[in-house]
Amino acid sequence: MGRLVVVSNRVAIPRREDSPSAGGLAVALKEVFSQRGGLWFGWSGQVVAGEAGDAKTVKRHNVDYTVFDLNEDAYRGYYVGHSNGVLWPLFHFRLGLLTYDRSQAEVYRQVNRDFARRLMPLLKPDDTIWVHDYQLIPLGSELRALGAKQRIGYFHHIPFPPYALFSALPDADQILHDLLSYDLVGVQSRRDLQGLVDCMNQGTGMQVPVDEKIRFRGRETSLEAHAIGIATQEFAETAAKASRGSETRRLVASLTGRELVIGVERLDYTKGLPERLKAFAALLSAYPEHRGNVTYLQVAAKSRDDIESYRDLRREIDRLAGTINGDYADPDWTPVRYVARALSRDCLAGFYRVARVGLVTPLRDGMNLVAKEYVAAQDPKNPGVLVLSRFAGAAEGMPEALQVNPLDPERMAAALHTALNMPLEERRERHGAMMRRLEANTVSDWAKSFLHSLEGEKADQSSEPLERIAATSSESAADVRSGSQRASVRKAKPRRAL
Repeated sequence: MGRLVVVSNRVAIPRREDSPSAGGLAVALKEVFSQRGGLWFGWSGQVVAGEAGDAKTVKRHNVDYTVFDLNEDAYRGYYVGHSNGVLWPLFHFRLGLLTYDRSQAEVYRQVNRDFARRLMPLLKPDDTIWVHDYQLIPLGSELRALGAKQRIGYFHHIPFPPYALFSALPDADQILHDLLSYDLVGVQSRRDLQGLVDCMNQGTGMQVPVDEKIRFRGRETSLEAHAIGIATQEFAETAAKASRGSETRRLVASLTGRELVIGVERLDYTKGLPERLKAFAALLSAYPEHRGNVTYLQVAAKSRDDIESYRDLRREIDRLAGTINGDYADPDWTPVRYVARALSRDCLAGFYRVARVGLVTPLRDGMNLVAKEYVAAQDPKNPGVLVLSRFAGAAEGMPEALQVNPLDPERMAAALHTALNMPLEERRERHGAMMRRLEANTVSDWAKSFLHSLEGEKADQSSEPLERIAATSSESAADVRSGSQRASVRKAKPRRAL
């Protein structure tokens, strides 16, 4: 078995040999890298004036971390412009925020071409290449153009919309053909797989029978859903320890016996933060018994301040939080506590454990691991309740959560009221069912399942089975492959020239 080569938009190099990155992807790949070694390749996160220099490599354990800088033009066109100004809103169903510029789209492709040019000399014939996320969709086709014959997989961490939305992108069909350069394309959920299949059907003129793969220009491509998990047991242990730490004890003391509702997100318009604040205001209005008895803590670390829509979002959240506190606060009680900066992972784990309600209500998400972390953090003897948007990918595997439509503040308020009043026995039953699934499908299981499919190995039969998307998106059948969900497509008469 050859090396694993991981390519992601940004690569964080561990600072010390004994200090691996705590990021979710790093945790997922830790076991795989320890067994077979590998290369992690991508942008350093640094922007330089003038031409970017050569790539730099740092070795940690048996992994080579190879990174390179972007110049200002590449950063603006590839990252800020096309990736976050076009693809991010497109894949999150927000066409009104899409700002397409053809010159930026060309920079996006040129940067992907540069990724391929830099990576190609580093590859070995028996490598397996795993490309991550929407910034690098064209990378597979660029590597193929340079002669790469290795197995190449792509995982799409964010939602995948149906063709009716996706076709708004001027280069939509080209993106779909880029995906057909991969041997395996993975998405997070059944809903995302349906969206991807619909795009392939309508955007490439192909059909979707059962048990066949897409054949395009002599290559077969499999489409599968692999739901990413978390390091469940490790996070549960971290939360139990952190709940006894000074930061959590200070938080609990400041609540003076009040219940805590917690939300933790990156500041992003996909996360439904204004809708969440409106729902909390509706709770205080419709259920006055909660006034003075419940505190809502929202942690929303700033991100992408160089994009106007994100600056607008922050101003709206500031306004809503101020309005709620102005309308309902008492001298000894502030209804909303808003923290616009990142908190440490351990700190958040402790906060999750003492929160009676976890409020996770994105307008659209590929998965949303906060939902899973909140459940894993709970004390099984006295767990809190998860209120979860049905538009998060996590909702498919967490039916015991109180699922809501984030666009309906009154129903969300009712769900919060239910959660705050839920009897202990019911809380235990709901938590236990979700926790068993989290323990059965960890982030390491996700990585192994994807790589087994990519490399043609048999998937772990202990993983939880999902359904297969059949010839039409409305039909389904039991998937004989555990731990993943598959759709296969064969070529039909094209509807348009390729």
